[in-house]
Amino acid sequence: MVKVRDLGLGFNSDEIVVFKYCSGSCHRARSNYDLTLGSLLRQQLITPGPQERVLSHPCCRPTRYETVSFMDVKNIWQTVEKLSAAECSCIG
Repeated sequence: MVKVRDLGLGFNSDEIVVFKYCSGSCHRARSNYDLTLGSLLRQQLITPGPQERVLSHPCCRPTRYETVSFMDVKNIWQTVEKLSAAECSCIG
């Protein structure tokens, strides 16, 4: 449960909405790509640039989203599509 104004999307509203998110480990879903990338990174045969973050494992991410509606401080209904996670899966 979070205040709409804390979402960081620029809406001015005192309403509280449910924000569902994905978390968790995806190590069991590692592919040959993930295993090879991890090995190459450990051996420093691949060196990411200073602004890069290379992950050698899949990430738990939303695969389906929910739309959220709320009323702003001017009593106008606002709708934000793809705001809250409805389903999660290991991606990568």
